[in-house]
Amino acid sequence: MKANKFAIIALALSLAWPSAGALAQAAMANGEVKKIDEAAGKITLKHGPIKNLDMNEDGMTMVFRVQDPSMLKQVKVGDKVQFEAERATAGITITKMQKGK
Repeated sequence: MKANKFAIIALALSLAWPSAGALAQAAMANGEVKKIDEAAGKITLKHGPIKNLDMNEDGMTMVFRVQDPSMLKQVKVGDKVQFEAERATAGITITKMQKGK
């Protein structure tokens, strides 16, 4: 009987708790590449809300540093992207970026 109770509790928790993939997807912001400055390691994006930074406005255009300059070679002006950004000492920095759908 104890095993059944444990199984029921585990099932209930797994259904109620969001998956890691869902949490990661929620942290991703959407944007459009407006400018790329490879020499400076920066990208200009027109983007929607960035929830983890409490930036809830839509349609902002900002310049971001990128954590890994090779990210800039994966996109071009006009591309739709999904990205994660964090506050760093050097300013808001993109830590992950992929082409959007």
